[in-house]
Order: sequence, then structure tokens, then C-alpha cells
Amino acid sequence: MKLQHYLGGLEGLGPIDFEKRVFVQDWEKRIFGVHVAMMALSTQLSLPATPSKFKTVWTWADLRKGAESLNPFDYFKFRYYEKWLGGISGYFVSNGYITQEELDARTQQFLSATPPAPAAGGDPAIDQRINTYLVEGDSPKRSGAMTPKFAKGEKVYVKNVPSVEHTRLPGYLRDHVGIVDTVYPGLYTYLTNTGPDGVGDAMPVYCVKFDPQTIWKGNTDAKAEIYADLYEAYLEKVN
Repeated sequence: MKLQHYLGGLEGLGPIDFEKRVFVQDWEKRIFGVHVAMMALSTQLSLPATPSKFKTVWTWADLRKGAESLNPFDYFKFRYYEKWLGGISGYFVSNGYITQEELDARTQQFLSATPPAPAAGGDPAIDQRINTYLVEGDSPKRSGAMTPKFAKGEKVYVKNVPSVEHTRLPGYLRDHVGIVDTVYPGLYTYLTNTGPDGVGDAMPVYCVKFDPQTIWKGNTDAKAEIYADLYEAYLEKVN
């Protein structure tokens, strides 16, 4: 289990960065734009074809997996969009869009005193697809006949599932018991398979309520409650 997913309730992790700006440096706006373009051109979307050379799948899940492939201590060291840059760069190398040597050389160009000017222009078909994606998005909700295993008010146990690349299950909820507060209608996918973590094909999702006293005993407000949206693969029935 990755260290960066065990943070809930841990103390002494400071100093805390209270930076309020969305983009600290100009290049962060560009990496955000690159990510949006990759999402829009991802091949699983049923949008009009374009002449783009981007021919693979890219989702929020892929972005998170890439960022979290960093050494956990590097993960804490880098800012938000620095993690994005690492994850996206690794994706382009691993999928053959660019070699590591080409990436290193290009990086040195941009770090030089006179970096190359960005390419001008663009293809209208690519621009249109990106605009369409920004309007329509890519909902994780799916239709299907799968019946939820759990009902509102039922006690459920949160598994301690293994995670290799990525997980959507917070470390502090593992091995705890909660109560199903809401069974969301429909099925939900995470747009990628998280391996032994158990999330892949669309499945029911639940809002589960927890008593924080059972998670952080003696270190929380007695009147507080914790709610978490959890995939069915993370839950077991409490007998």
C-alpha cells in the first residue's frame, strides 16, 4: 500500500503549504492544457476522428497512476503540477510517442537561456474535438443489470485490498466497519483497471458513513461523521 494513501489522521507531516494560486508558474497552465487535450483525444471516446497522432487511451485514472508511480517521498516533495508533468512525460515515453533521450534533449532546450518558441497554429478538427469534450465530458456512469450487493442501512466492512499502481480507497478506512448511507443509481467505472485493487469494470458505488471515533479514537469531534464514496469491490458484508 502506498504511503501517500495512508495520510488520514497522521500527524507531524508538516510544513503545510497554504498556496492558494491554482497555477504557480506559467508552464503549469500548459501542462493542464496538454492533459485536457489528451483527455479529449483519448481513443475510448466516441467523438469525430481527427488527424491527431495521439492514438491511445488517457483518463484521469492514467494521470493519477502516473503521478503515483513516483517514489512516495518524491511525491510529497513535488507540487501538484510537477507530479502531473512527471506522470504525463512517463506516459509519452512508455507509449512510444517520444524516447527518454529525446525528452531529455528537449528538456535541456527549454532550460536553456533561449528556449524554442512554441509551435504556432493548430488543426481545426482537433480544436473542435477538444471543445466538444470540454462541453460533454466523459461520465463514469454506465447502464447495466448488475444488482447492488448492499442496501441502505446495512453494515459493511472495508477490505484492505492490495494496490500496485493506484487505489481509490483511503488507507485510514481500511479494516473498518461503516453503514451504507446511499446506494447510487446505476453502475460506475473508473475508466481503467487498477489491478489487484479490484476496480475495473463498472460496478455499484455506495456512500458509506463512518464513526470517526472508531478510526481516530479520542482524537476527533464526538458529533462528527465521515462519509466516503466507495466502489463495491472494496466492501464486504458484515455478518
